[in-house]
Amino acid sequence: MTGDGEIRRLALITGASGGIGADLARIMAREGHDLALVARSADKLAALALEITSMGRPPPLVIPIDLARPAAGGELAAALTAAGAQVSILVNNAGFGLNGAAVALDPAAQLEMIDLNVRLLTDLTLRFAPDIIRSRGRILNVASVASFLPGPGMAVYYATKAFVRSFSLAMSEELKASGVTVTCLCPGFTATAFQARAGIEAATMARVPTMSSLAVAHSGYRAMMAGRRLVITGFANKLGVALLPFIPDSLLLPILAGLQMKRHV
Repeated sequence: MTGDGEIRRLALITGASGGIGADLARIMAREGHDLALVARSADKLAALALEITSMGRPPPLVIPIDLARPAAGGELAAALTAAGAQVSILVNNAGFGLNGAAVALDPAAQLEMIDLNVRLLTDLTLRFAPDIIRSRGRILNVASVASFLPGPGMAVYYATKAFVRSFSLAMSEELKASGVTVTCLCPGFTATAFQARAGIEAATMARVPTMSSLAVAHSGYRAMMAGRRLVITGFANKLGVALLPFIPDSLLLPILAGLQMKRHV
C-alpha cells in the first residue's frame, strides 16, 4: 500500500525489459500511469525503472520473474499483494516465436511458447479481471498479423497469436458491460529482439516493411485508451489482412511456407 494506506493501482506490463513492452512503459509513464514492470531480466527492468524515475515519475514496481513457468501467475499476484498494489490496466506483451518446421524444432521449447503466449496471458487476464473491473480499467493484448494466418514454418507461434486475437475479441464483448475495454494489438514485422530469438536472419528484416517498436507501442497505447477492440499497425499489414479472404488456402499455404523457411537461420 501507499504511505497513507491506500492501495496502489498499477498498469502492469509483461515482457517489459525491451522492445514493444519497454516502449509501452515509457509512453505510459509519460502519460501519468503508475507502472509494474515484469520480465525475466532484473538488470534490464532496473535500468528501465531508473529511466522512468528520471522523468520525474514514481518509481515503477519491478518484478523479475520467468513468466513461462506454470507458477508465475501466482507468484506475480503474491508480489503485487505484498507491495499493496492492484492491477487496473493489464498489458499482456510477453511472448516469443520460433522459426522452423514444427517437427524439427525442440518440442519442449514449443510447449514453453504455448505456456508464455497463451497460458500466461489467459491466467493473468482471468486472475486480475476482478481488480480491473473494479477500476473500470483496460486490457491490452499483443498479438500479431500472424493471428490472421496459418503459419507453416512458424506453426505453433502463429497458432498462439490466433488464440490471443480470438480470446481478446471475445473478452472485449464479455467485459463490455463492466466498463472494461479489451484491445488486441496486431503488429507486423517490428524491430525488436524477437527475430533473433525466433531464428530469423537480419537480412530478412532488411527486405520487408518493418516498424519501430516505439511506433507500434504508440499505436497500441492510443488504441487501448480509445477503447478500440483491434488495431493492425501499418498500411501494408492492413491491406494484406483485408486481401486474405480472397486467397485460397491451396495458394496461401505454400507461399507462406516458402517465405517462412527462407527466414530460418
